[in-house]
Amino acid sequence: MTQFTLLFASFLGGLSVLFGAFGAHALKKILNEEQLKSFETGVKYQLYHAIVLLIIGFNFNLETASEKYMVYSFMAGIILFSFSIYGLVISSAKNKKLKFLGPITPIGGLLLIIGWGLLFYNILNMTF
Repeated sequence: MTQFTLLFASFLGGLSVLFGAFGAHALKKILNEEQLKSFETGVKYQLYHAIVLLIIGFNFNLETASEKYMVYSFMAGIILFSFSIYGLVISSAKNKKLKFLGPITPIGGLLLIIGWGLLFYNILNMTF
């Protein structure tokens, strides 16, 4: 579980740099300022939470159910939150807005909040 978490976090961290560059260069020509800000929000949240997963992977055994749920919440939250934003922004720029992605973004956000809550819980229960 620890190796998978670190690999997932590394992959998503690298992907966020790639998406950030893509947004700053290629998408800058087709997105308006509001769309570009939304895309950047997805990239930032993806990178921030990839870093959190790295920290978790290096500091937790990831053996208990609550530790695993914490990791899964962050992973699913990143995918649902950031990738739904990417899809919404790019599809709206092409005048083919994928409206079904709209409700997925807050579900991803909720999973990120759950991940943070479980992180708090797991830190509270750590023995030092």
